[in-house]
Amino acid sequence: MKLNSAQTDRACGAVLGSAIGDALGAGYEFRPALGDATQPQMIGGGLGNFAPGEWTDDTTMAWCILDVAATGQDLRSEAALTAIGRNFRTWQESGPADIGIQTSRVLGGIGPDPTAEALTAASRRLHEHTGRTAGNGSLMRTAPVALPYLDDPDAVVEAARGISALTHFDPRAQEACVLWSLAIRRAIVDDVLDLRDGLRYLDDEAVAYWTERIDEAEASDPKRFNPNGWVVSALQAAWSAIVHADGFAETLNTAIRIGDDTDTVAAIAGALIGAKWGASAIPAKWRRILHGYPGKTGEDLVHAAQTTVDGGPKAGVWPNKSRMKDAGTMGALARHPYDDGVWLGDLDALDNLPDGVTAVISLCRVGTEQVPAGVEHITFRLLDSAAASANPNLDFILQDAAETVAALRDEGQIVLVHCVAAHRRTPTVGIAYALERGFGLAEATSAVRGVLPRVNPNSAFDEALGRIAAQR
Repeated sequence: MKLNSAQTDRACGAVLGSAIGDALGAGYEFRPALGDATQPQMIGGGLGNFAPGEWTDDTTMAWCILDVAATGQDLRSEAALTAIGRNFRTWQESGPADIGIQTSRVLGGIGPDPTAEALTAASRRLHEHTGRTAGNGSLMRTAPVALPYLDDPDAVVEAARGISALTHFDPRAQEACVLWSLAIRRAIVDDVLDLRDGLRYLDDEAVAYWTERIDEAEASDPKRFNPNGWVVSALQAAWSAIVHADGFAETLNTAIRIGDDTDTVAAIAGALIGAKWGASAIPAKWRRILHGYPGKTGEDLVHAAQTTVDGGPKAGVWPNKSRMKDAGTMGALARHPYDDGVWLGDLDALDNLPDGVTAVISLCRVGTEQVPAGVEHITFRLLDSAAASANPNLDFILQDAAETVAALRDEGQIVLVHCVAAHRRTPTVGIAYALERGFGLAEATSAVRGVLPRVNPNSAFDEALGRIAAQR
Protein backbone atom coordinates (compact mmCIF):
# COMPACT_ATOMS: atom_id res chain seq x y z
CA MET A 1 0.00 0.00 0.00
CA LYS A 2 1.43 3.37 -1.00
CA LEU A 3 0.87 5.81 1.84
CA ASN A 4 0.39 9.54 1.60
CA SER A 5 2.47 11.82 3.80
CA ALA A 6 -0.11 12.01 6.60
CA GLN A 7 -0.54 8.22 6.71
CA THR A 8 3.23 7.77 6.85
CA ASP A 9 3.40 10.25 9.71
CA ARG A 10 0.73 8.28 11.56
CA ALA A 11 2.51 4.96 10.95
CA CYS A 12 5.68 6.39 12.49
CA GLY A 13 3.57 7.88 15.26
CA ALA A 14 2.36 4.46 16.35
CA VAL A 15 5.78 3.18 17.37
CA LEU A 16 7.08 6.55 18.56
CA GLY A 17 3.91 7.26 20.53
CA SER A 18 4.07 3.92 22.29
CA ALA A 19 7.70 4.47 23.29
CA ILE A 20 6.94 7.98 24.55
CA GLY A 21 4.06 6.68 26.67
CA ASP A 22 6.28 3.93 28.04
CA ALA A 23 9.14 6.26 29.02
CA LEU A 24 6.73 8.85 30.42
CA GLY A 25 4.92 6.29 32.56
CA ALA A 26 8.02 4.47 33.79
CA GLY A 27 8.64 6.69 36.78
CA TYR A 28 5.09 6.33 38.13
CA GLU A 29 4.72 2.55 37.92
CA PHE A 30 2.85 1.02 40.86
CA ARG A 31 2.56 4.35 42.63
CA PRO A 32 -0.86 5.51 43.81
CA ALA A 33 -3.15 7.08 41.23
CA LEU A 34 -2.16 10.67 40.43
CA GLY A 35 -4.32 13.75 40.89
CA ASP A 36 -6.20 15.07 37.88
CA ALA A 37 -4.07 18.21 37.76
CA THR A 38 -0.78 16.29 37.71
CA GLN A 39 1.25 16.62 34.51
CA PRO A 40 3.54 13.57 34.34
CA GLN A 41 7.13 14.14 33.28
CA MET A 42 9.93 11.86 32.08
CA ILE A 43 11.44 11.54 35.52
CA GLY A 44 12.99 8.09 35.16
CA GLY A 45 13.23 5.72 38.10
CA GLY A 46 10.53 3.11 38.41
CA LEU A 47 11.07 -0.62 38.82
CA GLY A 48 14.17 -0.63 36.64
CA ASN A 49 15.66 2.60 37.97
CA PHE A 50 15.48 3.90 34.43
CA ALA A 51 17.13 7.10 33.27
CA PRO A 52 14.82 10.00 32.34
CA GLY A 53 13.51 9.28 28.85
CA GLU A 54 14.53 5.63 28.90
CA TRP A 55 11.94 3.15 27.71
CA THR A 56 11.23 -0.11 29.50
CA ASP A 57 10.53 -3.69 28.47
CA ASP A 58 7.33 -2.58 26.72
CA THR A 59 9.18 -0.73 23.97
CA THR A 60 12.11 -3.12 23.99
CA MET A 61 9.81 -5.98 23.03
CA ALA A 62 8.09 -3.80 20.43
CA TRP A 63 11.56 -3.04 19.04
CA CYS A 64 12.26 -6.78 18.81
CA ILE A 65 9.23 -7.04 16.50
CA LEU A 66 9.91 -3.82 14.58
CA ASP A 67 13.51 -4.87 13.97
CA VAL A 68 12.25 -7.93 12.09
CA ALA A 69 9.41 -6.09 10.34
CA ALA A 70 11.89 -3.53 8.98
CA THR A 71 13.76 -6.29 7.12
CA GLY A 72 10.68 -6.83 4.97
CA GLN A 73 9.94 -10.30 6.33
CA ASP A 74 6.35 -11.48 6.68
CA LEU A 75 5.70 -11.44 10.44
CA ARG A 76 3.35 -14.40 10.04
CA SER A 77 6.11 -16.67 8.76
CA GLU A 78 7.93 -19.20 10.90
CA ALA A 79 11.23 -17.52 10.05
CA ALA A 80 10.07 -14.06 11.14
CA LEU A 81 8.43 -15.33 14.31
CA THR A 82 11.62 -17.20 15.13
CA ALA A 83 13.66 -14.04 14.56
CA ILE A 84 11.34 -12.14 16.91
CA GLY A 85 11.65 -14.88 19.52
CA ARG A 86 15.44 -14.82 19.29
CA ASN A 87 15.41 -11.03 19.69
CA PHE A 88 13.36 -11.57 22.85
CA ARG A 89 15.83 -14.16 24.10
CA THR A 90 18.90 -12.01 23.33
CA TRP A 91 17.34 -9.20 25.30
CA GLN A 92 16.54 -11.48 28.22
CA GLU A 93 20.16 -12.70 28.29
CA SER A 94 21.35 -9.07 28.52
CA GLY A 95 20.05 -8.92 32.09
CA PRO A 96 17.29 -6.30 31.67
CA ALA A 97 16.33 -4.15 34.63
CA ASP A 98 12.69 -5.12 34.21
CA ILE A 99 11.01 -8.03 32.46
CA GLY A 100 7.52 -9.43 32.82
CA ILE A 101 7.19 -12.54 34.98
CA GLN A 102 5.29 -14.52 32.38
CA THR A 103 7.60 -13.49 29.54
CA SER A 104 10.63 -14.40 31.62
CA ARG A 105 9.11 -17.74 32.47
CA VAL A 106 8.47 -18.67 28.85
CA LEU A 107 11.83 -17.45 27.58
CA GLY A 108 13.68 -19.05 30.46
CA GLY A 109 12.20 -22.46 29.76
CA ILE A 110 13.77 -22.89 26.33
CA GLY A 111 17.27 -22.92 24.91
CA PRO A 112 19.35 -19.96 23.73
CA ASP A 113 18.26 -20.28 20.08
CA PRO A 114 14.50 -20.79 20.29
CA THR A 115 12.28 -21.40 17.31
CA ALA A 116 8.82 -19.92 16.97
CA GLU A 117 7.39 -23.42 17.23
CA ALA A 118 9.23 -24.10 20.49
CA LEU A 119 8.28 -20.75 22.00
CA THR A 120 4.62 -21.11 21.10
CA ALA A 121 4.59 -24.64 22.49
CA ALA A 122 6.13 -23.46 25.76
CA SER A 123 3.61 -20.64 25.94
CA ARG A 124 0.75 -23.07 25.30
CA ARG A 125 1.99 -25.48 27.99
CA LEU A 126 2.19 -22.69 30.53
CA HIS A 127 -1.37 -21.68 29.72
CA GLU A 128 -2.63 -25.25 29.97
CA HIS A 129 -0.81 -25.71 33.27
CA THR A 130 -1.84 -22.46 34.97
CA GLY A 131 -4.83 -21.14 33.05
CA ARG A 132 -3.46 -17.70 33.85
CA THR A 133 -1.48 -16.34 30.93
CA ALA A 134 -3.53 -13.26 30.13
CA GLY A 135 -1.16 -10.62 31.43
CA ASN A 136 -0.73 -7.39 29.47
CA GLY A 137 2.74 -8.32 28.19
CA SER A 138 1.79 -9.03 24.58
CA LEU A 139 -0.68 -6.16 24.22
CA MET A 140 2.00 -3.66 25.24
CA ARG A 141 4.15 -4.51 22.22
CA THR A 142 1.54 -4.26 19.44
CA ALA A 143 2.62 -0.87 18.01
CA PRO A 144 4.51 -2.28 14.98
CA VAL A 145 2.36 -5.34 14.23
CA ALA A 146 0.03 -3.73 11.69
CA LEU A 147 2.65 -1.71 9.82
CA PRO A 148 3.50 -4.30 7.13
CA TYR A 149 -0.20 -5.02 6.47
CA LEU A 150 -1.96 -1.69 6.24
CA ASP A 151 -3.82 -2.92 3.16
CA ASP A 152 -4.63 -6.37 4.61
CA PRO A 153 -6.58 -6.55 7.90
CA ASP A 154 -6.74 -10.36 7.74
CA ALA A 155 -2.95 -10.46 7.80
CA VAL A 156 -2.94 -8.10 10.80
CA VAL A 157 -5.18 -10.57 12.64
CA GLU A 158 -2.92 -13.51 11.87
CA ALA A 159 0.27 -11.66 12.81
CA ALA A 160 -1.22 -10.29 16.03
CA ARG A 161 -2.29 -13.74 17.17
CA GLY A 162 0.99 -15.40 16.26
CA ILE A 163 3.20 -12.81 17.93
CA SER A 164 1.08 -12.79 21.10
CA ALA A 165 1.15 -16.60 21.31
CA LEU A 166 4.97 -16.60 21.48
CA THR A 167 4.66 -15.66 25.16
CA HIS A 168 0.97 -15.08 25.92
CA PHE A 169 -1.15 -17.93 24.62
CA ASP A 170 -4.37 -17.11 26.44
CA PRO A 171 -7.19 -16.42 23.94
CA ARG A 172 -8.05 -13.13 25.66
CA ALA A 173 -4.47 -11.90 25.21
CA GLN A 174 -4.56 -12.85 21.55
CA GLU A 175 -7.96 -11.23 21.03
CA ALA A 176 -6.82 -8.01 22.71
CA CYS A 177 -3.79 -7.88 20.42
CA VAL A 178 -6.04 -8.39 17.40
CA LEU A 179 -8.39 -5.59 18.42
CA TRP A 180 -5.61 -3.13 19.22
CA SER A 181 -3.54 -3.91 16.13
CA LEU A 182 -6.58 -3.49 13.89
CA ALA A 183 -7.42 -0.21 15.63
CA ILE A 184 -3.86 1.00 14.98
CA ARG A 185 -4.22 0.03 11.32
CA ARG A 186 -7.55 1.87 11.05
CA ALA A 187 -6.13 5.00 12.66
CA ILE A 188 -3.15 5.04 10.29
CA VAL A 189 -5.14 4.41 7.14
CA ASP A 190 -8.37 6.29 7.85
CA ASP A 191 -7.45 8.80 10.57
CA VAL A 192 -10.18 7.29 12.78
CA LEU A 193 -10.17 5.95 16.33
CA ASP A 194 -12.34 2.83 16.16
CA LEU A 195 -11.79 -0.13 18.47
CA ARG A 196 -15.06 -1.82 17.55
CA ASP A 197 -14.19 -2.31 13.89
CA GLY A 198 -11.98 -5.25 14.85
CA LEU A 199 -14.82 -7.13 16.53
CA ARG A 200 -15.88 -8.62 13.18
CA TYR A 201 -12.66 -10.64 13.14
CA LEU A 202 -13.53 -12.46 16.39
CA ASP A 203 -15.93 -15.34 17.02
CA ASP A 204 -19.42 -14.74 18.46
CA GLU A 205 -18.46 -15.43 22.07
CA ALA A 206 -15.49 -13.07 21.90
CA VAL A 207 -17.58 -10.38 20.21
CA ALA A 208 -20.10 -10.44 23.06
CA TYR A 209 -17.35 -10.45 25.67
CA TRP A 210 -15.34 -7.57 24.20
CA THR A 211 -18.37 -5.47 23.29
CA GLU A 212 -19.35 -5.42 26.95
CA ARG A 213 -15.80 -4.54 28.02
CA ILE A 214 -15.50 -1.74 25.46
CA ASP A 215 -18.88 -0.33 26.50
CA GLU A 216 -17.70 -0.39 30.10
CA ALA A 217 -14.45 1.42 29.24
CA GLU A 218 -16.28 4.14 27.35
CA ALA A 219 -18.85 4.70 30.08
CA SER A 220 -16.44 4.70 33.04
CA ASP A 221 -13.89 7.05 34.52
CA PRO A 222 -10.44 5.80 33.42
CA LYS A 223 -9.34 5.45 37.06
CA ARG A 224 -11.84 2.65 37.47
CA PHE A 225 -9.40 0.37 35.62
CA ASN A 226 -6.85 -0.03 38.38
CA PRO A 227 -5.24 -2.55 38.79
CA ASN A 228 -4.48 -3.14 35.14
CA GLY A 229 -1.92 -5.93 34.87
CA TRP A 230 -4.56 -8.19 33.30
CA VAL A 231 -4.77 -7.74 29.53
CA VAL A 232 -8.49 -6.96 29.63
CA SER A 233 -8.23 -4.22 32.24
CA ALA A 234 -5.10 -2.84 30.54
CA LEU A 235 -6.98 -2.52 27.26
CA GLN A 236 -9.94 -0.95 29.05
CA ALA A 237 -7.68 1.52 30.87
CA ALA A 238 -5.95 2.58 27.65
CA TRP A 239 -9.20 2.89 25.68
CA SER A 240 -10.96 4.76 28.49
CA ALA A 241 -8.05 7.23 28.63
CA ILE A 242 -8.32 7.76 24.87
CA VAL A 243 -12.06 8.38 24.79
CA HIS A 244 -11.97 10.64 27.86
CA ALA A 245 -9.08 12.88 26.74
CA ASP A 246 -8.21 15.03 23.77
CA GLY A 247 -4.90 15.17 21.95
CA PHE A 248 -1.71 13.15 22.22
CA ALA A 249 -0.15 14.57 25.38
CA GLU A 250 -3.34 14.81 27.43
CA THR A 251 -4.28 11.24 26.56
CA LEU A 252 -0.98 9.97 27.92
CA ASN A 253 -1.37 12.13 31.02
CA THR A 254 -4.83 10.62 31.58
CA ALA A 255 -3.50 7.09 31.11
CA ILE A 256 -0.69 7.60 33.60
CA ARG A 257 -2.95 9.23 36.20
CA ILE A 258 -4.87 5.93 36.40
CA GLY A 259 -1.95 4.44 38.32
CA ASP A 260 -0.71 0.83 38.73
CA ASP A 261 1.07 -0.41 35.56
CA THR A 262 1.50 3.11 34.23
CA ASP A 263 4.23 2.53 31.67
CA THR A 264 2.34 -0.31 30.03
CA VAL A 265 -1.06 1.39 29.93
CA ALA A 266 0.57 4.53 28.51
CA ALA A 267 2.52 2.46 25.97
CA ILE A 268 -0.69 0.76 24.81
CA ALA A 269 -2.57 4.06 24.63
CA GLY A 270 0.41 5.80 23.03
CA ALA A 271 0.53 3.34 20.15
CA LEU A 272 -3.08 4.01 19.16
CA ILE A 273 -3.14 7.73 19.86
CA GLY A 274 0.20 8.08 18.06
CA ALA A 275 -1.34 6.29 15.08
CA LYS A 276 -4.13 8.85 15.15
CA TRP A 277 -2.19 12.07 15.63
CA GLY A 278 1.12 11.15 14.00
CA ALA A 279 4.77 11.45 14.95
CA SER A 280 4.67 15.16 14.13
CA ALA A 281 2.28 15.73 17.07
CA ILE A 282 4.76 14.43 19.65
CA PRO A 283 6.59 17.17 21.59
CA ALA A 284 10.31 17.50 21.00
CA LYS A 285 10.95 17.90 24.75
CA TRP A 286 10.12 14.19 25.06
CA ARG A 287 11.69 13.08 21.79
CA ARG A 288 15.02 14.71 22.70
CA ILE A 289 15.68 12.32 25.57
CA LEU A 290 13.86 9.18 24.40
CA HIS A 291 16.14 6.13 24.27
CA GLY A 292 16.49 2.52 25.32
CA TYR A 293 17.55 -1.03 24.53
CA PRO A 294 19.38 -1.86 22.32
CA GLY A 295 21.10 1.54 22.29
CA LYS A 296 18.42 3.18 20.15
CA THR A 297 16.70 6.56 20.08
CA GLY A 298 13.24 7.67 19.12
CA GLU A 299 14.52 8.67 15.69
CA ASP A 300 15.73 5.08 15.22
CA LEU A 301 12.17 3.90 15.88
CA VAL A 302 10.86 6.34 13.27
CA HIS A 303 13.39 5.18 10.70
CA ALA A 304 12.54 1.52 11.33
CA ALA A 305 8.83 2.26 11.03
CA GLN A 306 9.42 4.14 7.78
CA THR A 307 11.47 1.24 6.42
CA THR A 308 8.73 -1.20 7.42
CA VAL A 309 5.93 0.62 5.61
CA ASP A 310 8.27 0.95 2.61
CA GLY A 311 8.42 -2.86 2.47
CA GLY A 312 11.96 -3.22 3.75
CA PRO A 313 15.30 -1.44 3.33
CA LYS A 314 16.09 0.09 -0.05
CA ALA A 315 19.70 1.03 -0.76
CA GLY A 316 20.21 4.71 -1.41
CA VAL A 317 16.71 5.64 -0.27
CA TRP A 318 15.97 7.58 2.92
CA PRO A 319 16.16 6.68 5.78
CA ASN A 320 18.85 4.24 4.60
CA LYS A 321 20.89 6.92 2.87
CA SER A 322 24.11 8.45 4.13
CA ARG A 323 23.66 11.86 2.51
CA MET A 324 20.73 13.83 1.14
CA LYS A 325 21.39 16.24 -1.72
CA ASP A 326 20.81 19.96 -1.48
CA ALA A 327 19.07 20.36 -4.85
CA GLY A 328 21.68 22.83 -6.10
CA THR A 329 21.31 25.49 -3.41
CA MET A 330 23.88 28.22 -2.97
CA GLY A 331 24.84 27.61 0.62
CA ALA A 332 22.43 29.90 2.43
CA LEU A 333 23.57 30.65 5.96
CA ALA A 334 22.82 33.65 8.20
CA ARG A 335 22.53 34.57 11.84
CA HIS A 336 19.04 35.04 13.23
CA PRO A 337 18.37 38.79 13.31
CA TYR A 338 17.37 38.72 16.98
CA ASP A 339 19.74 36.06 18.33
CA ASP A 340 23.28 35.58 17.07
CA GLY A 341 23.36 32.18 18.80
CA VAL A 342 20.89 30.87 16.21
CA TRP A 343 21.93 30.20 12.63
CA LEU A 344 19.46 29.86 9.76
CA GLY A 345 20.59 27.78 6.78
CA ASP A 346 20.09 25.11 4.17
CA LEU A 347 21.32 21.54 3.78
CA ASP A 348 24.80 22.74 2.75
CA ALA A 349 25.21 24.26 6.20
CA LEU A 350 25.65 20.79 7.67
CA ASP A 351 28.94 20.51 5.79
CA ASN A 352 30.03 23.94 6.95
CA LEU A 353 28.78 24.20 10.51
CA PRO A 354 29.61 27.56 12.07
CA ASP A 355 32.05 27.37 14.95
CA GLY A 356 30.43 26.48 18.25
CA VAL A 357 27.23 24.91 16.91
CA THR A 358 26.14 22.24 19.40
CA ALA A 359 22.61 21.49 18.19
CA VAL A 360 21.00 21.07 14.79
CA ILE A 361 17.28 21.34 14.10
CA SER A 362 16.42 19.68 10.80
CA LEU A 363 13.18 20.57 9.03
CA CYS A 364 13.86 18.14 6.17
CA ARG A 365 15.23 14.66 5.67
CA VAL A 366 18.89 14.27 6.53
CA GLY A 367 21.32 11.47 5.70
CA THR A 368 22.70 9.21 8.40
CA GLU A 369 26.19 10.75 8.15
CA GLN A 370 25.39 14.43 7.67
CA VAL A 371 25.15 15.64 11.26
CA PRO A 372 28.53 15.49 13.02
CA ALA A 373 28.91 13.17 15.99
CA GLY A 374 28.50 14.94 19.31
CA VAL A 375 26.04 17.50 17.95
CA GLU A 376 22.51 17.16 19.28
CA HIS A 377 20.12 16.52 16.40
CA ILE A 378 16.37 17.13 16.58
CA THR A 379 14.13 16.59 13.57
CA PHE A 380 10.71 18.00 12.75
CA ARG A 381 8.44 16.41 10.18
CA LEU A 382 7.57 19.50 8.15
CA LEU A 383 6.74 19.18 4.46
CA ASP A 384 7.43 22.01 2.04
CA SER A 385 3.84 22.19 0.81
CA ALA A 386 0.91 24.56 1.09
CA ALA A 387 -1.59 21.69 0.99
CA ALA A 388 -3.47 21.33 4.29
CA SER A 389 -3.19 17.53 4.08
CA ALA A 390 0.61 17.65 3.94
CA ASN A 391 1.08 19.02 7.47
CA PRO A 392 -2.00 18.21 9.56
CA ASN A 393 -0.20 19.32 12.74
CA LEU A 394 1.32 22.45 11.20
CA ASP A 395 0.62 24.96 13.99
CA PHE A 396 1.89 22.56 16.62
CA ILE A 397 5.07 21.78 14.66
CA LEU A 398 5.96 25.45 14.24
CA GLN A 399 5.31 26.27 17.88
CA ASP A 400 7.14 23.16 19.09
CA ALA A 401 10.15 23.95 16.88
CA ALA A 402 10.25 27.53 18.14
CA GLU A 403 9.99 26.41 21.76
CA THR A 404 12.76 23.88 21.16
CA VAL A 405 15.09 26.53 19.76
CA ALA A 406 14.33 28.66 22.82
CA ALA A 407 14.97 25.75 25.18
CA LEU A 408 18.30 24.96 23.51
CA ARG A 409 19.37 28.59 23.70
CA ASP A 410 18.34 28.80 27.36
CA GLU A 411 20.64 25.80 27.92
CA GLY A 412 23.48 27.81 26.38
CA GLN A 413 23.60 25.87 23.11
CA ILE A 414 24.39 27.34 19.70
CA VAL A 415 21.76 26.21 17.23
CA LEU A 416 21.53 25.69 13.47
CA VAL A 417 18.02 25.58 12.01
CA HIS A 418 17.94 24.31 8.44
CA CYS A 419 15.85 22.82 5.64
CA VAL A 420 16.89 21.90 2.10
CA ALA A 421 17.14 25.35 0.52
CA ALA A 422 16.19 27.83 3.28
CA HIS A 423 13.42 29.16 1.04
CA ARG A 424 10.35 28.41 3.18
CA ARG A 425 10.72 26.08 6.16
CA THR A 426 13.83 27.64 7.72
CA PRO A 427 12.57 31.24 7.58
CA THR A 428 9.15 30.17 8.87
CA VAL A 429 10.65 28.58 11.98
CA GLY A 430 12.98 31.57 12.29
CA ILE A 431 9.91 33.82 12.42
CA ALA A 432 8.15 31.49 14.87
CA TYR A 433 11.20 31.69 17.15
CA ALA A 434 11.06 35.49 17.02
CA LEU A 435 7.40 35.30 18.04
CA GLU A 436 8.39 33.00 20.90
CA ARG A 437 10.83 35.68 22.09
CA GLY A 438 8.14 38.36 22.03
CA PHE A 439 8.64 40.12 18.70
CA GLY A 440 5.69 41.10 16.53
CA LEU A 441 4.77 39.19 13.40
CA ALA A 442 5.29 41.95 10.85
CA GLU A 443 8.62 43.01 12.33
CA ALA A 444 9.85 39.42 12.68
CA THR A 445 8.81 38.50 9.14
CA SER A 446 10.64 41.46 7.64
CA ALA A 447 13.77 40.89 9.71
CA VAL A 448 14.08 37.14 9.08
CA ARG A 449 13.34 37.40 5.37
CA GLY A 450 15.87 40.19 5.21
CA VAL A 451 18.75 37.89 6.19
CA LEU A 452 17.53 35.09 3.87
CA PRO A 453 16.82 37.00 0.67
CA ARG A 454 15.82 33.97 -1.45
CA VAL A 455 12.71 33.32 0.64
CA ASN A 456 9.73 32.07 -1.36
CA PRO A 457 6.69 32.41 0.93
CA ASN A 458 4.31 29.51 1.56
CA SER A 459 0.70 30.61 2.13
CA ALA A 460 -0.09 27.80 4.58
CA PHE A 461 3.01 28.61 6.64
CA ASP A 462 2.19 32.31 6.66
CA GLU A 463 -1.38 31.62 7.79
CA ALA A 464 -0.11 29.37 10.59
CA LEU A 465 2.27 32.10 11.76
CA GLY A 466 -0.68 34.48 11.80
CA ARG A 467 -2.67 32.13 14.01
CA ILE A 468 0.28 31.64 16.37
CA ALA A 469 0.84 35.40 16.63
CA ALA A 470 -2.86 35.98 17.33
CA GLN A 471 -2.71 33.64 20.34
CA ARG A 472 0.05 35.65 22.03
